Amino acid sequence: MTAVVFLLLSLSVFSSFSSSASPPPYPYGGVAYHIDSGSTTDQTDPFNTTWLADRFFTGGASAIVSEPLQFRHPQEQTLRYFPLSSGKKNCYIIPNLPSGRYYIRTFTVYDNYDGKSHSPSFDISVEGTVVFSWRSPWPEDLARTGAYSDLFAFVSDSDADVCFYSIATDPPVIGSLQLIRVDPDSYDAVTLGKDYILVNYGRFTCGSDQFGPGFSNDTDLFGRSWQSDKDFRSTSDESTVRSITTRNTITNTDQGPNYFPMKLYQSAAVVGGKALEYELQVDAKLDYLLWFHFAEIDSSVTRAGQRVFDILIDGKNVKRIDIFKEVGSFAAYSWNYTVKNLSSNALSVKLQNVVGAVLISGLENYALVPADVATVPEQVVAMRALKESLRVPGRMGWNGDPCAPSNWVAWEGVSCQQNKNGTALVISGIDLGSQGLKGFISDQISLLSNLVSLNLSSNSLEGVLPSGLGQKTLRRLDLSNNQFTGPIPQSLATSNLHLVLLNNNLLEGQVPEELYSIGVHGGAIDLYGNKGLCGVPSLPDCPLFWENGGLSKKGKIAIAVSCVLVFCLVMLALYIFCIRRRRNDYDFGLPQDLTFSSDGFFHFFPLPQALSAKRNRYQRQKSLMLLEMESQHAKSLTPFTPQ
Repeated sequence: MTAVVFLLLSLSVFSSFSSSASPPPYPYGGVAYHIDSGSTTDQTDPFNTTWLADRFFTGGASAIVSEPLQFRHPQEQTLRYFPLSSGKKNCYIIPNLPSGRYYIRTFTVYDNYDGKSHSPSFDISVEGTVVFSWRSPWPEDLARTGAYSDLFAFVSDSDADVCFYSIATDPPVIGSLQLIRVDPDSYDAVTLGKDYILVNYGRFTCGSDQFGPGFSNDTDLFGRSWQSDKDFRSTSDESTVRSITTRNTITNTDQGPNYFPMKLYQSAAVVGGKALEYELQVDAKLDYLLWFHFAEIDSSVTRAGQRVFDILIDGKNVKRIDIFKEVGSFAAYSWNYTVKNLSSNALSVKLQNVVGAVLISGLENYALVPADVATVPEQVVAMRALKESLRVPGRMGWNGDPCAPSNWVAWEGVSCQQNKNGTALVISGIDLGSQGLKGFISDQISLLSNLVSLNLSSNSLEGVLPSGLGQKTLRRLDLSNNQFTGPIPQSLATSNLHLVLLNNNLLEGQVPEELYSIGVHGGAIDLYGNKGLCGVPSLPDCPLFWENGGLSKKGKIAIAVSCVLVFCLVMLALYIFCIRRRRNDYDFGLPQDLTFSSDGFFHFFPLPQALSAKRNRYQRQKSLMLLEMESQHAKSLTPFTPQ
């Protein structure tokens, strides 16, 4: 989609400003970022808007416009540009955002900052959908003063990606970036759904000069900027158009979900007796949402039927308007219409009077840009992990969504395709051969469940091969000429590989027979240059009980059985030792015992005789002791006889 950027606000039409304005109570939910691209310091402008020093960018360099004094606001005097050395895709990625609808506004300026007098060609995407296209040469006034572009988009993945795509060798540029969360139901989102981005092709205030944040004190709570409709009228007799204004309060303004400002309805363009016509430049390939604004601010109109007019779009009468009948006087009334099936790049909007004069306060024109499909979230996680583990250089532009937008090769060396139901994009191929990579393969590669081809050859990658490489979809694997170590994962043997190149690495262990059979079944496999591999023809035999760089299953079983046998033998020895020790607890004699006999001499007896002698001596001593105790007991029982 090619946005007509010159329809949008140019710095050359800025009006004067004052420092008395107070910050508006918006944005919705308190989320707002105002980033001054190229700036190194935070600053607050005269409208109490805090502009943050440049941040959230993935690459590029800062610069200053060639004539900074012609720019009224400091945030428009610096810029960030993205040379080819930063890659063909660079982004601002604003993190940790709540899901919702956001108003996103960019200021794009060249002003010959590089002295080459060549305005660049590039595309800008939001959330993976191309929304603005800049083509060299720019119109002279835009090249010198720059232009604002804005849109409404949904963010659902917590990160807002605003990305820049270089065309040829041109470096994209940006002067500032604003992101404001708005009401999720704004601009008929319930009907349109979340599958469209509303790109501004013109936002006009009728009967007054432009206004809005950064242009005057008159604020718009959404952050929208409004420009005069004068340059877009195609009415044949401009003298018949007059402006009317009021200072009266207009009801129904600054209310959700759209928060249209009161200032918009306090002025109007009026054409008496004739039609008021606008010609809007559009892209015929898209549909458009037209939003009309009216307020009866002429106090002479006091009842319904005094002012009636028709709205014709490309000659088709689509609506009859009677403002007073709808809302009465000094009250805001808005109405929208979707234009489809355009036949040209010019859209005609005509207000034809029926009774009285035509009156209009404002008109908005938004292109309904279908949101491009995005990469499956889990595969985005995997690719970002690979970016870190492989140390992919910045020149390859691995930023933002790996696959979106689908009309760009988003990440260099990455191929994508739609999933089966066409609702998302998936990674089908990675080709990073000879890119000077020095990292390793992340385990997160297992999340790439649609990967067909992987080429990381001729780099300096190391580490073990993760088991997640064995995707069922994988057909071609080239990891040759690296420094991978460890065994070949068994998971590769269960995949559908047709080409396997693992030569010239430091792999070791037994090669799975199923993997080697690829060569037998018409495929190709090369394992040359891995001195530690074994177990298949042309490679040495593996040591007994050894495979895949370690013990085989049989080896582990043999060791387990040996451990059990050793344990049993140890327990048996301990048992025998304990039994023997218990038996000897009652035997404190020597192998022979020394005994004193009744003949007055010492005699040596063999061990059985010694034990018998001990028992006999013990029995005699016990008998004598019992006799003595009985004798003492008998004496104690003898009656006492007095003398």
